[in-house]
Amino acid sequence: MSTHELYTKSPSEQIWQVPATGAARFSWEAMFVGQEGGSGRERLLALYQKGKDKQWDGATRIDWSHEVDPQDPLGTPDESMSLYGTRYWDRMTERDKGDLRRHYTAWQFSQFLHGEQGAMVCAARIVESVPDLDAKFYSATQTMDEARHAEIYSRFLHEKLGMLYPVNDSLQGLLGDTLRDSRWDMPYLGMQVLIEGLALAAFGMIRDTTNKPLPKQILAYVMQDEARHVAFGRMALRDYYKQLSDAELKEREEFVIEGCYLMRDRLRGVEVLENFGIPQQDAHELTEQSEFLHLFRKLLFSRIVPCVKDIGLWGERLQKAYVDMGVFELGDSNLDLLMTQDEEIAEQLDRERFAAEEQARVDEVRDAIAAGGAVDASGDSPR
Repeated sequence: MSTHELYTKSPSEQIWQVPATGAARFSWEAMFVGQEGGSGRERLLALYQKGKDKQWDGATRIDWSHEVDPQDPLGTPDESMSLYGTRYWDRMTERDKGDLRRHYTAWQFSQFLHGEQGAMVCAARIVESVPDLDAKFYSATQTMDEARHAEIYSRFLHEKLGMLYPVNDSLQGLLGDTLRDSRWDMPYLGMQVLIEGLALAAFGMIRDTTNKPLPKQILAYVMQDEARHVAFGRMALRDYYKQLSDAELKEREEFVIEGCYLMRDRLRGVEVLENFGIPQQDAHELTEQSEFLHLFRKLLFSRIVPCVKDIGLWGERLQKAYVDMGVFELGDSNLDLLMTQDEEIAEQLDRERFAAEEQARVDEVRDAIAAGGAVDASGDSPR
């Protein structure tokens, strides 16, 4: 069975082609890890070293033996679905509700998959276009990270759900705008800050509410990588934006404002409701009335707003836009603390899994010894 047979609606294009613009930049500066230099370079090289040290294999670190119930893949509360409590929900059978849970999960993880493919392409674009060799080195490790993430989400969708959704139009639009821009910093801004920041918040909400071990592992381990990626984007852009003129900063702030409104207003899963025969107008109204969606929207910006402020994009118009969205106060959030928590949650899952595997081995040895003792006591030869 091909991937296209698993899509709820076949993508309009087999291959989406985005014309490449901008220059490929080579650096002839001699550099090696451990070389002394300015504090900014040392931080970046330390991040590159961490990127190498933290590479992992999704086929072995994640326990794919966990079964996934297609009727309840995440175990999250039904209140998180826009139809909950509506007249449509009241008419649904338990089977219908299970199908809806599966579709919502497929839609969410499909957007994660498409976003990760976009992140992989953007990271490769950064390798090509960024002027500094040390930034190229780190971006190369991120490209591998994003390939791993896309592989993992694809496997979950294929093997555990058997269903995919096409890329959301707004997500595709933001990816296209990011990749078409010839300025080397725009893949950082569009991907590392906006798309990755939004995805991290969405990953975190599911990671912290699901009671299913497989999706929890997937999201926790992906978020551990993403914490490094956001740190990389912050380092590069914070230093570069200090050099830009007010006009250049305003151009980038406009890009951020448009991208944030686009994601807030359009990334809400209306496609799922339409697949269940709900008229488009009703689908839009129901999502707008969902209390959970309003909370979700606000939390989506918990990673973006403090990052935007940190890199120096905090002009008056951008601040007004965040006030309008009701997320202005998130600018004072401790982004470093959030990223540290992402690292710790992944490491705790590893410790729990290793402890369980070690206990299983101890139990196996104990049972074997007990079985051998029982044979000796019976007087039979253990041979």
